[in-house]
Amino acid sequence: MPQGILVDYEWCSGCHTCEMACAVELTHKDFPEGHCGVKVHEEGVYPIGGDKWTDINMPVFTDLCDKCADRLAAGEALPSCVKHCQAHVLEFGELEELSKKLAAKPKQVLYAL
Repeated sequence: MPQGILVDYEWCSGCHTCEMACAVELTHKDFPEGHCGVKVHEEGVYPIGGDKWTDINMPVFTDLCDKCADRLAAGEALPSCVKHCQAHVLEFGELEELSKKLAAKPKQVLYAL
């Protein structure tokens, strides 16, 4: 079955651990320097009205992401980015199961990689 990664943007802290885990996992691949399978886009902190502020961090999966195919083939259960995500905002699984979770929260994205 097709697999994907569900990202909960509401709770991403922008720690870049997903990027670092990906870069370390893929050091054996010939990617351009500074590029990997996931990048955190930082929109920054800004007011959204009254005393409310927002800080938007968005992990975005690139075309270089192969969901750690070598890692999964070797018996690991999760791609490196998901395993090491400190805020637990990344979830890996079957697309059908992950798509059911999309309606539960408004700030989520499902990547079908």
